[in-house]
Amino acid sequence: MGRTTLQRIFTASGIGEARLVQQMLEAAGVRAQIFNDHASGALGELPATETWPEVWIERESQSALARALISGYESAPDEAVSCRGCGESNPVTFEICWHCRQPLPDRT
Repeated sequence: MGRTTLQRIFTASGIGEARLVQQMLEAAGVRAQIFNDHASGALGELPATETWPEVWIERESQSALARALISGYESAPDEAVSCRGCGESNPVTFEICWHCRQPLPDRT
């Protein structure tokens, strides 16, 4: 097993995107945490970019996998698929619903 060392892997423009990336990583077995999730309250006191939510992974050994998943997420078209369980819209790159964690319809 890899050493437990927190590593910033993604900076999001908002908490929603940070949570989507965190859930995508965790669905692939990459443990992730969000930092700065409540920092937007300091906006004005701090520069905006310093309050953006960050996704950090716990294992250095999973860095390549996490970066590949995020690269796929960032390069995917903005298409969406609706969850059969709750009706929420999800990016086509997701296999489980970000809202209710139900499997999404197969897109192949």
